[in-house]
Amino acid sequence: MGLDISDQQQGLLMDYLRLLEKWNKAFNLTAVRDPAQMVDRHLLDSLSILPYIKGPNCIDVGSGGGLPGIPVAIVRPDLKMTLMDSNGKKSRFQFQAVTALKLDNVTVVNKRVEQYQPEQLFDQVMSRAFSSLQDMMQWTLQLGNQNAEWLAMKGVYPEDELNNLPEGVVCKEVHRLDVPGSDGERHLALLQRTPGSY
Repeated sequence: MGLDISDQQQGLLMDYLRLLEKWNKAFNLTAVRDPAQMVDRHLLDSLSILPYIKGPNCIDVGSGGGLPGIPVAIVRPDLKMTLMDSNGKKSRFQFQAVTALKLDNVTVVNKRVEQYQPEQLFDQVMSRAFSSLQDMMQWTLQLGNQNAEWLAMKGVYPEDELNNLPEGVVCKEVHRLDVPGSDGERHLALLQRTPGSY
């Protein structure tokens, strides 16, 4: 994938996967049970969006088991990453993982997205398999600052969703993601407000 990841970061990524696998037995964080599959489907999938992460202040909405936020935060310690999920068990796991891995650039928020009022608005809002683009934008528009960008990770090219974006939102570009070992297509839609709609 052409990523520059240090040995220490690789170690943290593997430690994170071990935690995910262990907690998954009790908390049902992911449908993927096989650790080898977790590498492709979770780690590499999350890291495939790194070229599009600018930051510095990012939020991962509907983060679940901390994906893509935790892998991205491990490889980009310069970012401020907020993980948000309304599910208490998933937020507990995120907090445990962030503490165990000593990720001091990550904050965990256990709230429904429409109820969250951040002290500082975000530069980038990301989600992985969270909801339709229309719902994602309607629920998270208040989280982004004036020049914010939304990164939505999708499977197949989301043509219908792109044709039904809410008013005041435009798709900047869609990138095909190359995820080694992944079966099926992966895409990343980059969205933003239309100029003057802030």
